[in-house]
Amino acid sequence: MSSRNRRRTNGETPSSGTIRIGISSCLLGQKVRYDGGHKRDRFATDVLEPFVEWVPMCPEVEIGLGIPRPTIRLEQAEDGTARLVMPSTGEDLTHRMQTWSEKRVAGLGELDLCGFILKKDSPSCGMERVKIYDRNDVPARNETGVFAEVLLRMAPHLPVEEEGRLNDPRLRENFIARVFAMRRWKDVEAAGVSRARLMEFHARHKFLCMARNQAGARRLGKLLGSARVGDSIAALSGAYMDEFTAVMRRPPSTKGHTNVLQHMAGYVSDELDRQ
Repeated sequence: MSSRNRRRTNGETPSSGTIRIGISSCLLGQKVRYDGGHKRDRFATDVLEPFVEWVPMCPEVEIGLGIPRPTIRLEQAEDGTARLVMPSTGEDLTHRMQTWSEKRVAGLGELDLCGFILKKDSPSCGMERVKIYDRNDVPARNETGVFAEVLLRMAPHLPVEEEGRLNDPRLRENFIARVFAMRRWKDVEAAGVSRARLMEFHARHKFLCMARNQAGARRLGKLLGSARVGDSIAALSGAYMDEFTAVMRRPPSTKGHTNVLQHMAGYVSDELDRQ
């Protein structure tokens, strides 16, 4: 069996430390698109694949649409809401897709995912800038795909990106950093979240946070520092991960890296000579 095949799973229990990433199936070269084709992404299949285990999903196929199939798109309803529609038949697939998406995302905890890569522009998987059409068949505004909206809402701590955005080196590096941080957080959860383990996790990621948002890094430290014995660990860890996710979502800047390096230099300045 090739390494490529070994790196794809249908949902078995992962081994400890495995980095599992959900991904739109077409990005792995699977021929699941409406026209029977694929959208293989070489960064996923050629660069990331040796280091991760993929969990491929195609919402449109999984709700029972065939291959090939008529195109679907987002349309603006009379009340302004977005509906997932098959224009050739007029069929409204919104409820069907939302129901499946909520059930699928609710089960992601068992898959131990550390991130997700979505197909850009897709009416089901697009994370942003998905066209929504008005009654005149004109793109009226941009929206989020139906599955992507449910994923972002129900799994707010999960690192999520589109394959198109991963062509940007800064966004790509930041996504990978977030994925590895999520793997470490899942290891904390597996061991049992405690105040001591939260402090250890924070110490390990302090400089990553500082490079992105110094104020956010201070808030994280203050949150842990103000915790009292007897406080709910679940509430504390939930609040910590809310803030940690917000901080890590922002890619670090050159200035942020410089500030962190200067801060780190302070720890070893006594050991350095002037040269």
